[in-house]
Amino acid sequence: MDSQIIAVYCLCDDLLKAMHQRDDVQCQMSDAEVMTVAIVAALYFGGNFALACQMLHKQGYMPRMLEKSRFNRRLHRIKPLFLTLFAYLGETFKPLNEASVYVIDTFPIAACDNYRIRRLRRYRGEVYRGRQASKKRYFYGLKLHLLVTVQAEPVEFFLTPGSCSDVAGLDFFDFDLPTGAQIIGDKAYNDYELEDVLHEAELYLLPLRKRNSKRPVPPWLHYLQAHYRKAVETAGSLLERLLPKHIHAVTAQGFELKVVLFVVALSFNRLPI
Repeated sequence: MDSQIIAVYCLCDDLLKAMHQRDDVQCQMSDAEVMTVAIVAALYFGGNFALACQMLHKQGYMPRMLEKSRFNRRLHRIKPLFLTLFAYLGETFKPLNEASVYVIDTFPIAACDNYRIRRLRRYRGEVYRGRQASKKRYFYGLKLHLLVTVQAEPVEFFLTPGSCSDVAGLDFFDFDLPTGAQIIGDKAYNDYELEDVLHEAELYLLPLRKRNSKRPVPPWLHYLQAHYRKAVETAGSLLERLLPKHIHAVTAQGFELKVVLFVVALSFNRLPI
């Protein structure tokens, strides 16, 4: 735990120095310290910032700690830095993926239990009602689209309303991957037009085929696809361990920020520390 906390702070501090970002001389806490508190909260306290602040202050990691309201304002002010940090970690994982095989999948992030939908204020409308096919149940909230390596290291992600289909989400991926990379997905990712476009860029989208597919794949490739899909299932289970039963947030922006922090925390858990 100690080594991981130190690694989180060092990476955050190095990132900000590389971006030539300086803190105001009147700040009680640096941006690197605020980022560290948020990521530690996602790693060990289910996203509870108050518990993370209390632990880091009492253990002497951060002698000066902001009060709750001021910490939240500072945290929301630096939200884009977490996406930059995730992109930096993703670029670190890509060269380590010697197989050059990546896997995509989606994960539901419920904003509330189904019986509380009418009272939910963060999100409104049927656009946030989605269906989790693997468990044959509906949820209300967001859908996390994730691209990982075969070692379950996340390299790309984004959030959409729960009703967004998997194949529609393909258009939002950057696919900033090495030349010749293979992208494995389940049967929901069959998009022949996008496959042709990616093929011209020397990227290969290889989803599992449906029985009536016009582009069937040989049995050996189907076996490899099923084998590599275990990576994204591993990433999903590791992410589920970090997520609390209910993500506490007052606003939609706060809810989405905590989801981003959990994905960043997943990236730190995959680092060889």
